[in-house]
Amino acid sequence: MSGSTSPDPICVRVNDAARMIGVGRTKLYALIAAGEIDTVRLGKAIRITTASLHELINRRSGT
Repeated sequence: MSGSTSPDPICVRVNDAARMIGVGRTKLYALIAAGEIDTVRLGKAIRITTASLHELINRRSGT
């Protein structure tokens, strides 16, 4: 693999996901509980798929 740029992540930590869409952790957990955001559990760690963040924003913006 050449180049100095790393690939875009397919999942991120909760704090990073909240920052990416401009909400707090509590709101993000509410969106997860409502089934609006997909998560992946790796052991005890919860990761948020970036695809689900993009889908959420697209749904909410009407595009």
